[in-house]
Amino acid sequence: MAVRRPDRGFWTGKRVLLTGHTGFKGSWAAIWLEGLGAEVTGLALPPDPPGGVFELARVADLCESNFVDLRDRAAVERMVGAQAFDIVLHLAAQPIVRTAIAEPVETFASNVMGTANLLQALRSQTTLRAVLAITSDKVYANTEAGEAFAETAPLGGKDPYSASKAAAEIVVSSFARSYFDRAGAPVATARGGNVIGGGDNSRDRLVSDIVRAAAAGEAVALRHPEATRPWQHVLDCLAGYLVYAEALATDPATPRALNFGPAHGGPQVSVGELASLAVQALGAKPWRHEPDPQSIEARALAIDASLARKTLGFESRLDAQAAVALTMDWHRRLKAGEDALSLCRAQIAHYEGRA
Repeated sequence: MAVRRPDRGFWTGKRVLLTGHTGFKGSWAAIWLEGLGAEVTGLALPPDPPGGVFELARVADLCESNFVDLRDRAAVERMVGAQAFDIVLHLAAQPIVRTAIAEPVETFASNVMGTANLLQALRSQTTLRAVLAITSDKVYANTEAGEAFAETAPLGGKDPYSASKAAAEIVVSSFARSYFDRAGAPVATARGGNVIGGGDNSRDRLVSDIVRAAAAGEAVALRHPEATRPWQHVLDCLAGYLVYAEALATDPATPRALNFGPAHGGPQVSVGELASLAVQALGAKPWRHEPDPQSIEARALAIDASLARKTLGFESRLDAQAAVALTMDWHRRLKAGEDALSLCRAQIAHYEGRA
């Protein structure tokens, strides 16, 4: 089966509102959309921490970049109401599990009320063709029995991050049914797996922790090396989002919630296995185990992405080993002095089959 990829003909000239454009995935999305010919307007907080791909690749030069806090309803309404948009990709969020555990109220404010504020502001838009809100693979009520969750599985969340994303799913569905469906503007959610790629310098993320430890000549500490996650490269994840948005805008039968993760039948990869691949690729010190007995993070997580394959003709093309290799190649070449934006564009072109 030929695997569907983002369609340049669809995106050229589209007016796209991209929230979270200062984050890791959002920065890569802005670069890709600009390359596809879209007119991108970004809405996000300033990058935190600084020094990630947004700044390295000069993403602010590729789009109309607005620093707006989604928790500020009036500011969001002013910014969104000043322009007309065709497609909205909502990636902005507080994305770190351990930060959510330390700051639960702030996380719910960002991930739940921020989403509600954006959707409320979008109700005044008359040109919308699709709205895609990105949640997480962690929205499911995870019993850690090892099953791969399909989109019909019950939502839940035993930690604040997971619960905030499950709540965001309900917020999106309620706005869709109450307002956007009757206006003919499909609103949907995408539940992506654990994403890695070049330029991610977030706190408490596996690959960024490994890169920082390697730069310092230290061994990265892993809390749960036995834990499994649905790893995927940022380009696989974003390709799924873009293809999904295209389908929402053109086919009324497109599902309103889809999982995006490793290709069907791919093996479960543990934190320790992925870390071993990464430190080997960087020539860094082997990781060490530093248990956290107080952690409530899930030990096992898997999602079933077969519905995206059936309905969109899309599936991930990079397995964990290839995703790590591409990520570490980006970091090695950046350290050697290559330009970050050129590296991102080259990897996107290679992914698209253009190089």
